[in-house]
Amino acid sequence: MTEQAEKSKLLWACRRGMLELDTLFMPFANEAYDMLPATEQVIFQRLLSCEDPLLFSWFMGKKPCDDPDLSKMIDAVLKHIKV
Repeated sequence: MTEQAEKSKLLWACRRGMLELDTLFMPFANEAYDMLPATEQVIFQRLLSCEDPLLFSWFMGKKPCDDPDLSKMIDAVLKHIKV
């Protein structure tokens, strides 16, 4: 798959069923994702594979994420948008 096709697939995965998540993921994917090391890009992709209600509870601080890698990525996304 070409680099542009992979980026398009990633951006499509960032479009969620919840506007609150879209406003977190889209800016991060457009502005910060390409600068991440490959290992962190994989973690971000894994984060995107999680269900919306679970993502929402993690990002809104209603429930802690038990996975340390995902938790660090959540913090990076939130820091990027300065929440």
